[in-house]
Amino acid sequence: MTETNSAHRSFDLKQYSFPTEQIPRLSITDPEAERRISKALPVLLTDTNLVTSALHWDLEYLSEHIGDGDFVVHISKNKNFQYFDNKKSVNVKDFQKPTEKEDMKFSEFVEKLKKAKPGEDRLYLQQILHDTVGKKVINDFLGFNWHWVTRQQKDNHFGEMTSNLLLIGMEGNVTPAHYDEQENFFAQVRGYKRFILFPPSQFSSMYPYPIYHPCDRQSQVDFDNPDFTRFPKFKEACGMETIVGPGDVLYIPMYWWHHVQSIPSQGYTISVTFWYKAGQAEKIEYPLKPQQKVAMMRNIEKMINQALNNSAEMPDFMSNMTLGRYT
Repeated sequence: MTETNSAHRSFDLKQYSFPTEQIPRLSITDPEAERRISKALPVLLTDTNLVTSALHWDLEYLSEHIGDGDFVVHISKNKNFQYFDNKKSVNVKDFQKPTEKEDMKFSEFVEKLKKAKPGEDRLYLQQILHDTVGKKVINDFLGFNWHWVTRQQKDNHFGEMTSNLLLIGMEGNVTPAHYDEQENFFAQVRGYKRFILFPPSQFSSMYPYPIYHPCDRQSQVDFDNPDFTRFPKFKEACGMETIVGPGDVLYIPMYWWHHVQSIPSQGYTISVTFWYKAGQAEKIEYPLKPQQKVAMMRNIEKMINQALNNSAEMPDFMSNMTLGRYT
């Protein structure tokens, strides 16, 4: 049994091949919390009250009040919900979609979720919150601690907010390791999630897919069964982890890898994300930060891929640039 940081609960957690340390769990009154956010370091915040007005949300309440619009539900044959860009599927011969996507009424999603049995398809609702939801849910949304999160946006020079994503997943669902190009305050409403994060400095250890691949920004490494022959530097990976419970908010800095599991406890989990674009740095300071180098690599890779206009030429082109010259 592993003792968690959230509500003093214990969970049976899988042991992976890499070591981890705990992400600091701090009050917003602790100066170290503000320092970590300002330095783009992950921190778990215990008392933001960011989504306190939504802590009563459960399937019954949302079924009654969320409205009759369509909701995006991802469907997986296994526990993994790996993001992919379907527009890039043409670049990879015989690409197999890791998940399917279906629009459903919320009541249909709840019915399927409640009837799901082990071994059957797994579900994960991922829907942007907007003004089509019911009045009571809108009032809950307006009751979020916007003062705190907007102050974080301003003080840390984030760009504009892009979306609030409502996530409702079955227990045991896994979002495999990936990184995002936005800042994220991840707020837990119901249930518990295990987060394992890796800094941008470990980019080479995580083996992301090529820029043109549908699973761009995802790690190629199977954490459950890592292939150290194909991915030898993964042996050097070292993560940070935490358990996020109701009322907790995890700051996930841009370009930090994160592997997420919905921990079995209450049948399902509910979360809300707060996404912000990258801010504009006043000036470039050297040496460059690891996340700046990742951004630079991505932009160069995009430029070369666009110039070649043929993704199949990318491996040889990239190899010819480096092998025997920088190796």
